[in-house]
Amino acid sequence: MPVKQKYKYKKVLMKYLIMIFAILLNILIGTTYAQSNLNTEKCIPCEKLIALKIPDVKITEAIAITAGSSHCKISGIIGKEIKFELLLPVDWNGIYIMGGGGGFVGTVQNMASSTVNEGYATSGTDTGHDDKNSVGAGWALNNMERQLNFGHLAVHRTAEVSKAIIGSYYGSSPKYSYFTGCSRGGGQAMMEAQRYPDDFDGIVAGAPAFDWPALAAEFVQNTQAVYPSRLTEPVINKEHIRMLQEAILKQCDMLDGVKDGILNNPTMCKFDFTSLPKCPGDVPGKDCFTTSQINAVKKIYEGVAIGNGIAYPGFPFGQENQPDGWQAWITGPYEGMQKAGYPTLQAYFGIEVFKYLIMQDPDWNYLTYDFKGHEKEIRYASAYLDATSTDYSGFKNRKGKIIFWHGWNDPALSAFATIDHYNAVKANDPETGNYMRLFLLPGVLHCGGGDGPAQVDWIALIRNWVEKNNAPERVIASKIVDGKEVMSRPIFPYPGEAAYKGKGDANKESSFVLK
Repeated sequence: MPVKQKYKYKKVLMKYLIMIFAILLNILIGTTYAQSNLNTEKCIPCEKLIALKIPDVKITEAIAITAGSSHCKISGIIGKEIKFELLLPVDWNGIYIMGGGGGFVGTVQNMASSTVNEGYATSGTDTGHDDKNSVGAGWALNNMERQLNFGHLAVHRTAEVSKAIIGSYYGSSPKYSYFTGCSRGGGQAMMEAQRYPDDFDGIVAGAPAFDWPALAAEFVQNTQAVYPSRLTEPVINKEHIRMLQEAILKQCDMLDGVKDGILNNPTMCKFDFTSLPKCPGDVPGKDCFTTSQINAVKKIYEGVAIGNGIAYPGFPFGQENQPDGWQAWITGPYEGMQKAGYPTLQAYFGIEVFKYLIMQDPDWNYLTYDFKGHEKEIRYASAYLDATSTDYSGFKNRKGKIIFWHGWNDPALSAFATIDHYNAVKANDPETGNYMRLFLLPGVLHCGGGDGPAQVDWIALIRNWVEKNNAPERVIASKIVDGKEVMSRPIFPYPGEAAYKGKGDANKESSFVLK
């Protein structure tokens, strides 16, 4: 059987298996509700959920937690190896929230786990593989089931199973269901809206990783530029990053009227690279840049364009010298990745994605890769990894709402990628603003951090939109240090941006208006 036909057959088979699972699950939920509605005055004992029967699901733990907020903790396995955890508060508010995971996940993760303290039922998953004893993406090598689970099936199945257990425990289904996540979790959020629009009423997608082969290509290109000979010899050091940020701020910090180290809109900065100090004779030095070093920096800002529509944008100016900025993600050395044998997070994710999710070759070498066959090589991986569709009609028609947010100075996943996706959706649907909004946070890094204000109550905003039809027109972001708010800024739906009034405390949101 030809490979293409074989893959199509497996794809159709998987589709029907999911349909059968959903039918069985709905039958079970209906039976459970009928039984539970005989006595809905209180929840069934937590411990009895260990015996709950759900098709293709094994509950391994059901224990009552009394420390802190009282809740029932459920652990289990869906199918062969999708692990999940569900927290059921004693004082349930009738809402279910699923939280996403980060990176390659590999352990049960739930970015919304703390919401159980506020009365939400909440769950998370390991996306179908356990890598606590290993590092990287080796778990995916030639394993279609794990690849599909990681790509999109694990989150969907966990949501279905969580709702079934919620119905058994409380005797009623959630009034509303939400998903929230950042990075990989943001990509999971997009996948849910695109592939499984009926799973959630509202979705929050932060700094989403949604175009994996393209972002991996960007990561590898940056690694080739900064580490052109081996992963232990960067051509750019910490001093270069410090000088680079200082030069950018000197030219662009006051473009928004406030000297605070934050570029309110980095696209306004037209940095002049000739202002960087050049090394005499082009010989590397501590206080200067060689031509090759400047070219490497330019490549990071420019992004990757392979052709045939395969591209990933570069990074906006600003916040390069933050502890969790370029050094951690792009230029290194980053101590957090040294045990894994990588100098930066981009090198780690880029090379691991190519080895195990795209090429299926543990011996793949980033130094010799020229991207010539990239379009053909990524087809299979894109089929299960990418959440790049601009068709949100299913989610729109069921009156779902989705909020995108991204730190303007994210050094991991470019804010330009999320902007491009939003613009593409809007180009296809003029009514996009009725169900989708994008918010860009100035001076904020990957999922938080940086000099800018990153803390926003996204759950309250998405609930207000879904349940009361109050679309977020003005979001207040705060920066909290040692429990005290030191900065607040209004964030307006893209393409709107906040502008300083020219007077008043620049650390107060009241000093800014819509530009």
